[in-house]
Parts: sequence; C-alpha cells; structure tokens
Amino acid sequence: MLGIVAAVLFFIAFLINAAVISTNDTFSSTNVMLLGLTALALQVAGIGAGRSVGRRS
Repeated sequence: MLGIVAAVLFFIAFLINAAVISTNDTFSSTNVMLLGLTALALQVAGIGAGRSVGRRS
C-alpha cells in the first residue's frame, strides 16, 4: 500500500517540477519527493505491507 502512495507522491513531485508550478516551501517538489522516498522505505521495511497471513498448524 505504501508503495502505491510513494508512486503517487513521485508523480505529484514530477508534475510540480515539470509544470514549474510555484508552491510554497512546504510543498516543493523536493519535499514531496522526500515524502515518497519515506513511504517507499517504510514499504521496503515491511511497514504498511497490508495483512500478514498467519501460519496455521
């Protein structure tokens, strides 16, 4: 799930950068890209991976 969030944040960062949209410092393309990298790192770490299927004996 966080992988999808990361992809959306990267796309938003690309649009801000490509369209040269002037935003305030909070929502600059670099900050949105860093939020995407954070979401991607959490996904790789296993946080937000969704349901984990337990092992039945």
